[in-house]
Amino acid sequence: MSEVDRVIAQRLESGVPLVGDVARYIISAGGKRLRPVLLLLTCGALDDSHAQRHNLAAVVEFIHTATLLHDDVVDESTLRRGHPTANESFGNPASVLVGDFLYSRAFQMMVEVGSMRVMQVLSEATNVIAEGEVLQLMNMHDASLDEEGYLRVIRSKTAKLFEASARLGAILAGSDAVIEAACANYGQALGTAFQVIDDVLDYDGNANEMGKNLGDDLREGKSTLPLILAMQRGNAAQRQTVREAIESGSVEKLAEIVAIVRETGALDGTRDAATKEAQRAIDAALQLPDNPYREAMLTLASQLLNRRT
Repeated sequence: MSEVDRVIAQRLESGVPLVGDVARYIISAGGKRLRPVLLLLTCGALDDSHAQRHNLAAVVEFIHTATLLHDDVVDESTLRRGHPTANESFGNPASVLVGDFLYSRAFQMMVEVGSMRVMQVLSEATNVIAEGEVLQLMNMHDASLDEEGYLRVIRSKTAKLFEASARLGAILAGSDAVIEAACANYGQALGTAFQVIDDVLDYDGNANEMGKNLGDDLREGKSTLPLILAMQRGNAAQRQTVREAIESGSVEKLAEIVAIVRETGALDGTRDAATKEAQRAIDAALQLPDNPYREAMLTLASQLLNRRT
């Protein structure tokens, strides 16, 4: 990962100072670096030390960072990882344009790998992520969204880059179709579990630990799984309260919404959904060779359920 950080710092260089300033601001703000970690763990599990693995790990982090820059503008977010968002510090135009720079720099870097298969995986992932963003935008303030529709969004918007990161490790290792599919399934399931737990924390987290404001999803009119299950399990009055909050994007009744989510067992139901995805990731990882890297992948999937940030 230190080598990945070196590549990231090197490839953020630009003749336009503002580009580097904004990009370094959001990347240096922290983050879990899960996507590059996933790529490197997969390479390790498959006993591969391809020369391009650090470059591609930086690529997936650049793509992820670009989506964050654009996301925060769309969502009008002001806080990420405990710091003001880039759009809050530099303005919306700079955030959008530097996000574009990171996308284009990522594609420059992936071309250097010289693999059409790598290009195919990453270009498809980038396109699916963009579709997921638009789909989420269409679903804003829609209280009729069901669990299937919710999963479609997060598997496009969040899990797709996890899936691509794990798949790339298999591609670099020259793995057969069965192992490549196992790696991709691991990444998709892990990414889905990650987002589901993230949605739990919006109603059951600590703002200081999370580095973002509680209730942000509700404020943006997002119908996430805790709210979907609360409406399925609650009484008529509870359903109406949740529905009105989603449709209006109001957090005036946030405390009441949190109480409803807990009383109806929606939080437990959401955690159960994340547990199923984590188990799916574990089952996929067990198809890989038994070594310390695979053990780390298994541990990552199980510990993901306990995260608080």
